[in-house]
Amino acid sequence: MKWSVSGLVLLGLLGAGAVVPAWAQVIPGVYTCVDAKGRKLTADRPIPECTDREQKVLNPSGTVKMRIGPTLTDRERVELEKQTRKEEDARSRIVDDKRRDRALLTRYPNKAAHDKERTEALNGIAVVTQAAKMRLTELVRQKVAIDDEMGFYQGDPTKAPASVRRQLEENLQSQAVQKRFIGDQEGEVLRVNQRFDEELARLRDLWAQMAPASSR
Repeated sequence: MKWSVSGLVLLGLLGAGAVVPAWAQVIPGVYTCVDAKGRKLTADRPIPECTDREQKVLNPSGTVKMRIGPTLTDRERVELEKQTRKEEDARSRIVDDKRRDRALLTRYPNKAAHDKERTEALNGIAVVTQAAKMRLTELVRQKVAIDDEMGFYQGDPTKAPASVRRQLEENLQSQAVQKRFIGDQEGEVLRVNQRFDEELARLRDLWAQMAPASSR
């Protein structure tokens, strides 16, 4: 019988009848197995013809001393290691999820607490966004004055004083910075709402689990 990779996770020596890997230290005794051709083989060490199947190690009395599983091939060993890591990662995710759930419940015992923090976060963004908009309005006003001065040199802007041309360039750059910042804050509003929406969906389940059965 060909063993699956998951079936190759073998137990150590636990006593009579225990299963150990065939590549472990040779255990004194009589090894016996039935190979792929149906032949019953015996030897004083692991039998090469039965590396893909279970072998029994017998006591001198003929009773089963232990069993050894098939030897892992290099490919099977790699697959087993991958599967083991995958299972360990899954267990770690479960632990992390439970830890996050406990933290959420501690931080937000009810919807009012969650709504309050969402509002505070959005208000903080609104404050800095409003400041940026006010700064942009001021820059636009300043540009009007600069444009008026540049109007004297409409025929040839290169004849405008270097200080005026520098003011215009700096004004345009500053406006671009403020516009990018305002756009970033608008994106931050979306991200904050998405985070709180995802938290709220999870919290509804957690609050329901915590609620008394009679109130569900």
